[in-house]
Amino acid sequence: MLENLTPFWQCFIGAMFCFLCTTIGATLVFMIKTEKKQLLTSLIALAGGIMIASSYFSLLAPAIETCEENNMPIYLFVAIGFLIGGLFIVLSNIILDKFFCYEKFSKHHSFKKSIIFAGSITFHNIPEGMAVGVAFGSLALGTELTTLASAFMLALGIGLQNIPEGVAISLPLKAQGVSAKKSFFVGMLSGIVEPIFAIIAFFLCYLVSSILPFLLSFAAGAMIAVACCEIIPDAVESGKNKATIFLVIGFFVMALLDTAF
Repeated sequence: MLENLTPFWQCFIGAMFCFLCTTIGATLVFMIKTEKKQLLTSLIALAGGIMIASSYFSLLAPAIETCEENNMPIYLFVAIGFLIGGLFIVLSNIILDKFFCYEKFSKHHSFKKSIIFAGSITFHNIPEGMAVGVAFGSLALGTELTTLASAFMLALGIGLQNIPEGVAISLPLKAQGVSAKKSFFVGMLSGIVEPIFAIIAFFLCYLVSSILPFLLSFAAGAMIAVACCEIIPDAVESGKNKATIFLVIGFFVMALLDTAF
């Protein structure tokens, strides 16, 4: 059924699936009475493993192969794209941290941290959405490096790690006194940028095919930076060994999905 749709509608479905997963995660705020720290950090570690694996198998590897096939300089499109993607996340975190350093938050450090984390996830959802758009955009271009299965596997991987992200935003806000309804909407809305930027990246990739390796590498750099800056540090709060196990499991699951289809 899906193979009969145009690449645009396939992209739209994949991106909306990612948004739906964020919404599902945020919905748990109505079911969990107190913040389950151990469960949350385990899910975050699992998400980190998925993001790291998808950064290589679904983004960097196709970018390198595209450059090689078209005699494009890898250092220019892949290395620089990766660097810019990583710096985008780092600068976003710096800006968010300064933006929320108002005096009124000084006595509410936990609330401030929750808001900054929500903002950071929203920002990094932009390159994740772009990653989905680029995958389906390259499919529309008819490249042999991307298949319908691999594009949907990327969307699936991003969607899976969006579930704990929705939880990670909503539950801490609820714990700080924000109503469950408002916490849910903040968590849900953090994912709305994914389908928006997926569509933008799809048409950008479709119209300017020469920048496909750069877009893939940019998304990969951003996802690795998010894993290092936000996901892994929070995950190790439950213990380094436990976080490592779930990180490896997440990587294994995503690598299996990407290489088996």
